[in-house]
Amino acid sequence: MGEQVIRVVVVDDHQIVRDGLVSLLGALDGMAVVGTAAGGRDALRVVAEAAPDVVVMDIQMPHLDGIEATRRVTAQQPGVRVVMLTMNEDDDTILAAIRAGASGYLLKGSGAEEVANAVRAAHAGGMVFGATLAGRVADLFAGRATVAVPFPELTDRERAVLDLLAAGRSNDAIARALFVSSKTVRNTVSAIYAKLHAPDRAAAIIKAREAGLGRA
Repeated sequence: MGEQVIRVVVVDDHQIVRDGLVSLLGALDGMAVVGTAAGGRDALRVVAEAAPDVVVMDIQMPHLDGIEATRRVTAQQPGVRVVMLTMNEDDDTILAAIRAGASGYLLKGSGAEEVANAVRAAHAGGMVFGATLAGRVADLFAGRATVAVPFPELTDRERAVLDLLAAGRSNDAIARALFVSSKTVRNTVSAIYAKLHAPDRAAAIIKAREAGLGRA
């Protein structure tokens, strides 16, 4: 059997950047670009249709920014990994991307090999940060450790759903409490299972209650 091909979608509102990434990634063995998008809304459609393994996502885009697009992609398709590739190196933006479910964060000045390695690492389940960012990310989490937010890998919505899940609420009851659809809750619960490596609802509830959730 041959090497597994990593299916990639490229999202950036600048065509020259998209074209460059398509050329770079498409020329690599074991990697295939299966779709492109010029914005966050288009990205949701392309990801749903192309079923990629990894999305390389810009942040600053019209209509729907990359962080919100990442949040929706990872909620709707938990198996898809997202690597942010952006000019933005603001600390709050980096943390927001991680909380949205991104598996990596690179600056657009990164070399071709660094981008390719980040895609491979994300596909393998790792968290990847550019060489100039790795130390800062560690410092950011260390500096905020005293906040003790449970499950920092979850988005705010995912944490809210998990809290209600741990309190014994049904999906329909959670949807009513958060003013979202039952389908959104189902997708969010699936994303929670994937991020917490929980095989089922009971396992997720146990982890949540051990972390102090579900007690309100």
